Order: sequence, then structure tokens, then C-alpha cells
Amino acid sequence: MGLLYNRAIVNFYFGELTLSRLINPDSVGKERTRLSKAIVLCIRELAKQKQVTQDAKDQAAYIALALQAIADGIDASVAAWEKRDYWVKADKFRMEWMWSGQYAVKMKEAVLTDDWATIATLMPKLAEKFNKIEVSDNHRLGAPWSSAYKLLALHQKI
Repeated sequence: MGLLYNRAIVNFYFGELTLSRLINPDSVGKERTRLSKAIVLCIRELAKQKQVTQDAKDQAAYIALALQAIADGIDASVAAWEKRDYWVKADKFRMEWMWSGQYAVKMKEAVLTDDWATIATLMPKLAEKFNKIEVSDNHRLGAPWSSAYKLLALHQKI
């Protein structure tokens, strides 16, 4: 009787198969939170840079890619609210995150054209947008920006 905790397994043995609801542990909201923390980490690391290195290019490219991923996930986030006719809440959420797509385009163009003056002006604006997000010194994010410049250049070719 140790298997009675899972209704799907029990019903399978008795001839009836009903599956329980699937829960996605990697939701768009969790992905947005993870990307936001990684962007904050990139902004910190870029602020420490004295000159333009390959690592700095990777960090700036990662910020552009992460902002685009956040912007792409907005519609998936509000789909459940729209399904329940919470239009005002969905529109408010879209308006709160509308800047991410705009900044992603600006960052992408600046990184690909090596326009570091534009990147330098965008960094404080991005830091202001993410000012409530805290990343501890003992984070487990690693260096998510590795090879991001190559990936961004590859997206440009496609």
C-alpha cells in the first residue's frame, strides 16, 4: 500500500488511468526572476570594468539577450489573467515591463556596433529598473554571460 500516495499509479493498477495535473517548475515568472538577478550581476561586473574586454562584451550581450527573453515572456505571463478576464491587471503588467523590449533593442544595437557610450548611458537606467532586486555575494548564478557575444552575433545573422 506504499504506492497509494499517487492516484495515477493506483488507478493504473486498477485499470482506470487518470493523470494528475502537471506543474511546470520552470515558469516564465521564475525565469524572469532568474534573468533579472543575472542582469543585476552583469551590471555590477560591468561597473568594475576599466576597459572593454571580451568579458565586458559578453556581459553587455548577455544583458541584451536577457532583456529580450524577459520581453518575450510577458505575453505568456499575462495569458492566465486574460483567460480569467483580468484585462486591467494584464495591461498594467505589460506596461510595467514594456521597457524591457525597448532597452533590449537599444542594447543589442549598441553591443553589435561597439557603441560603448550608449551602453554606458543605458547601464544606470537599467540599474534603476532593477534597483529592488538583491543578489547576494554568495549567489549560485555563476557567470551566465560566457559566450553571450557570439550568441548575440549569431542571432543577428539569423
